[in-house]
Amino acid sequence: MILYNVTVNVEQAIEQEWLQWMQNEHMLDVINTGLFQTAKVFRLLNIEQSEGTNTYAVQYFAKNQEDYDTYERDYADALRQNHLEKFGNRTVAFRTLMEEV
Repeated sequence: MILYNVTVNVEQAIEQEWLQWMQNEHMLDVINTGLFQTAKVFRLLNIEQSEGTNTYAVQYFAKNQEDYDTYERDYADALRQNHLEKFGNRTVAFRTLMEEV
Protein backbone atom coordinates (compact mmCIF):
# COMPACT_ATOMS: atom_id res chain seq x y z
CA MET A 1 0.00 0.00 0.00
CA ILE A 2 1.24 3.46 -0.95
CA LEU A 3 -0.01 6.56 0.85
CA TYR A 4 0.18 9.79 -1.15
CA ASN A 5 -0.28 12.62 1.34
CA VAL A 6 -0.89 16.22 0.32
CA THR A 7 -0.62 18.68 3.20
CA VAL A 8 -2.39 21.94 2.38
CA ASN A 9 -2.32 25.23 4.27
CA VAL A 10 -5.59 27.05 3.47
CA GLU A 11 -6.61 30.64 4.15
CA GLN A 12 -9.57 30.69 6.52
CA ALA A 13 -11.44 33.09 4.24
CA ILE A 14 -11.78 30.34 1.61
CA GLU A 15 -11.58 27.32 3.89
CA GLN A 16 -15.19 26.12 3.60
CA GLU A 17 -15.28 26.67 -0.17
CA TRP A 18 -11.96 24.82 -0.55
CA LEU A 19 -13.03 21.92 1.66
CA GLN A 20 -16.34 21.50 -0.15
CA TRP A 21 -14.62 21.61 -3.55
CA MET A 22 -11.99 19.10 -2.41
CA GLN A 23 -14.55 16.63 -1.06
CA ASN A 24 -17.13 16.99 -3.84
CA GLU A 25 -14.89 17.47 -6.89
CA HIS A 26 -11.12 17.25 -6.67
CA MET A 27 -10.76 14.14 -4.52
CA LEU A 28 -13.35 12.38 -6.68
CA ASP A 29 -11.40 13.35 -9.81
CA VAL A 30 -8.29 11.75 -8.31
CA ILE A 31 -10.19 8.59 -7.30
CA ASN A 32 -11.83 8.40 -10.73
CA THR A 33 -8.42 7.96 -12.34
CA GLY A 34 -8.74 4.39 -11.06
CA LEU A 35 -5.28 4.54 -9.52
CA PHE A 36 -6.25 5.11 -5.89
CA GLN A 37 -8.55 2.92 -3.84
CA THR A 38 -9.76 5.53 -1.37
CA ALA A 39 -9.14 9.06 -0.12
CA LYS A 40 -9.54 10.83 3.21
CA VAL A 41 -9.14 14.38 4.43
CA PHE A 42 -8.08 15.44 7.93
CA ARG A 43 -7.68 18.81 9.61
CA LEU A 44 -4.43 19.02 11.57
CA LEU A 45 -4.96 19.84 15.22
CA ASN A 46 -1.61 19.69 16.94
CA ILE A 47 0.41 22.16 14.91
CA GLU A 48 0.80 25.88 15.26
CA GLN A 49 -1.22 27.51 12.50
CA SER A 50 -0.17 30.63 10.68
CA GLU A 51 -2.53 33.47 11.45
CA GLY A 52 -5.63 33.23 9.28
CA THR A 53 -4.96 29.70 7.99
CA ASN A 54 -5.73 26.08 8.77
CA THR A 55 -3.88 22.98 7.61
CA TYR A 56 -5.32 19.81 6.12
CA ALA A 57 -3.86 16.45 5.15
CA VAL A 58 -5.48 14.89 2.09
CA GLN A 59 -4.56 11.23 1.81
CA TYR A 60 -4.88 8.96 -1.21
CA PHE A 61 -4.24 5.22 -0.97
CA ALA A 62 -2.83 3.28 -3.94
CA LYS A 63 -2.28 -0.46 -4.25
CA ASN A 64 1.32 -0.09 -5.37
CA GLN A 65 4.07 2.22 -6.58
CA GLU A 66 3.21 1.56 -10.21
CA ASP A 67 -0.29 3.01 -9.78
CA TYR A 68 1.12 6.09 -8.08
CA ASP A 69 3.73 6.53 -10.83
CA THR A 70 1.01 6.30 -13.48
CA TYR A 71 -0.98 8.97 -11.65
CA GLU A 72 2.05 11.27 -11.49
CA ARG A 73 2.87 10.75 -15.15
CA ASP A 74 -0.63 10.93 -16.64
CA TYR A 75 -2.88 12.96 -14.33
CA ALA A 76 -1.13 14.94 -11.60
CA ASP A 77 -0.12 18.03 -13.59
CA ALA A 78 -3.63 18.71 -14.91
CA LEU A 79 -5.27 18.18 -11.52
CA ARG A 80 -2.74 20.41 -9.76
CA GLN A 81 -3.26 23.09 -12.41
CA ASN A 82 -7.02 22.91 -11.84
CA HIS A 83 -6.45 23.49 -8.11
CA LEU A 84 -4.12 26.40 -8.82
CA GLU A 85 -6.60 28.05 -11.20
CA LYS A 86 -9.40 27.73 -8.65
CA PHE A 87 -7.54 28.92 -5.53
CA GLY A 88 -4.34 30.60 -6.74
CA ASN A 89 -1.89 31.43 -3.97
CA ARG A 90 -4.53 31.19 -1.22
CA THR A 91 -3.32 27.67 -0.48
CA VAL A 92 0.15 26.18 -0.13
CA ALA A 93 0.70 22.44 -0.56
CA PHE A 94 3.50 19.97 -0.10
CA ARG A 95 3.45 16.31 -0.93
CA THR A 96 4.87 13.20 0.70
CA LEU A 97 4.82 9.58 -0.37
CA MET A 98 4.81 6.74 2.14
CA GLU A 99 4.91 2.98 1.92
CA GLU A 100 3.07 0.72 4.35
CA VAL A 101 5.47 -1.66 6.10
